Amino acid sequence: MLPDESRQIAALIDGLSTPGFGEALDAMLRQVAGFDLSGVFVFPYDARPLLLHDGYTRHVAPKAWAAYLGGAYLLDPFYVACNNSHPAGLWRMRDLAPDEFFDTQFSTSREVHPCVSTEEGSLVEEIGFLVPLDGGVTATYSLMRVKGHSGFSDSELENLRAYEPIVQAAIRSSWKRETSRAFPQAGQDDLMEEAFGRLCADRLTLQQRNIVRLILRGHSNASIGESIGISEGTVRIHRKNIYKRLAISSQAELFRIFIDHLNQHNLY
Repeated sequence: MLPDESRQIAALIDGLSTPGFGEALDAMLRQVAGFDLSGVFVFPYDARPLLLHDGYTRHVAPKAWAAYLGGAYLLDPFYVACNNSHPAGLWRMRDLAPDEFFDTQFSTSREVHPCVSTEEGSLVEEIGFLVPLDGGVTATYSLMRVKGHSGFSDSELENLRAYEPIVQAAIRSSWKRETSRAFPQAGQDDLMEEAFGRLCADRLTLQQRNIVRLILRGHSNASIGESIGISEGTVRIHRKNIYKRLAISSQAELFRIFIDHLNQHNLY
């Protein structure tokens, strides 16, 4: 172990029981692989995210950050992974994301995607440690690179994975200090149902609401069909009917409805 590495681990241990644990964690991992932004989120299913370490809000637009916490996080592949029993470990976002995620408005919108709202204006890559916690919830420790940098190399990921036991222990220790802190007001998938149900005389059917969630999260028709056990052709029919009920014609308009609902109802 190198002297600098030893000092960083010692600093992390000293900071485990303090609010500064995240900065010590960042400093340790930056010895292995550089990154521009970071954050440790706890993603419960039935409440809004809780931020344990803030390594990027100084660099992002406040409105985009507020919109993310107000409901746009529901479209984040790391939120979905945390609530679908995805295995712990270090993951590239692209390995968690649906097949058309990077074509969605969420992934490129400055309005709701904090990382894209930075001065650099684009997210090159995001990776994250998934860390199961006491209480049946999971945290994500995200590391992000923005425009002007390359993505994380395979060798960098392997080096970061060597630190996974330390990362998990640090985040679990921090979580123990937070268990008395209430989660923010519940928001979860009911936001989507509310946003779209209010625009139709007849509410969308349960299956249609499920399809809306999957569309917004970046699933293709084929992926949606596989997820809910129907044919791709049936998904196309449902999608056509959803758009007709909402008087729209595209995924972009669907996304706009959801975001406008967040804005109009001050849900963040």
